[in-house]
Amino acid sequence: MRRLHLLLTCLALSTLIGAPPAGAQQQPVKIRVSWVAPVSNWASIWLEKKDLAKHLGKSYTMEPVRYAGTPPMVTALASGELEVANLAYSTLAIAIQNAGMDDLRVIAHEFRDGVPGRYTHEYLVLADGPVKSVADLKGKVIGTNAAGSAVDVATRAMLRKAGLEDKRDYTVLETPFPTMRAMLAEKKVDMIPGVLPFSLDPELRKIAKPVFSQRDAIGETEMIVWAVRKPFLDKNRAALVDFMEDSLRIVRWYLDPANQKEAAEIASRVTKQPVERFGWLFTQKDYYRDPSMLPNLEALQKNLDMTADLGFVKAKVDLAKHVDLSIVKEAAARVK
Repeated sequence: MRRLHLLLTCLALSTLIGAPPAGAQQQPVKIRVSWVAPVSNWASIWLEKKDLAKHLGKSYTMEPVRYAGTPPMVTALASGELEVANLAYSTLAIAIQNAGMDDLRVIAHEFRDGVPGRYTHEYLVLADGPVKSVADLKGKVIGTNAAGSAVDVATRAMLRKAGLEDKRDYTVLETPFPTMRAMLAEKKVDMIPGVLPFSLDPELRKIAKPVFSQRDAIGETEMIVWAVRKPFLDKNRAALVDFMEDSLRIVRWYLDPANQKEAAEIASRVTKQPVERFGWLFTQKDYYRDPSMLPNLEALQKNLDMTADLGFVKAKVDLAKHVDLSIVKEAAARVK
């Protein structure tokens, strides 16, 4: 009996020693956040102001991940290689309808195109080339970053207005944004989408001119939103609120006109471009960026409907079923 009692006591002690102490913190939640265009997408410059992120390394870690366009992010979400995707309206619809991610939730806004008085994407052709109007694109090669991306969908919407359809009337060639100036200059494509910061490249401006804008094509666009899958959201809600709180603090720092000079210096360092090229950054010459990171849901629903109308998805998406703004709103209440 004494031996049995001693054995049970030892087992109890070993269990207590091996158990984590009460109140011990869990490992920080890993949050990978996607981006495509340097500076224009928050994740590309988020860590440059990590000094404002008071929860970083405590409740979560943040890892920016670059993609050539938003369509590859759908695969990454499906395979668990990405937690927060900065999806375009078009790839949001594709992820929900075509990839079957009914659990996808929009949690925040990144930027809006086509807002009056702000920048809108330009679709550029050679200044001395044969294309003078949209109708002149018949039989031509159209550059795009990825089929189904937001700029790609806007291109097709505008060309459809002119009676032009893919494969029948023009050819689409995919190429990353950084290579587009060369592709246009070498006449490998006849038109490219101009997105910030690439569209303001002085060398591009010497040879190119806009033939239409995205605002001309589809009006105001809730261009990029942050999306998360619901199981991750439900499991890690507290960490996501902390992440959004830090994100709001960083976003508002960048949007403060008093910080524009330092923001331009950060952009210069990240892109390895001269600082004087970033006088437009986070000013009226930039996209519209909501300081509370709240999307325009009415505009986004129209954008999703258009994606369906163009045949990219099987059916229209009911946006109301795929939005959860409670996280960013809770985070905003902390930042005030």
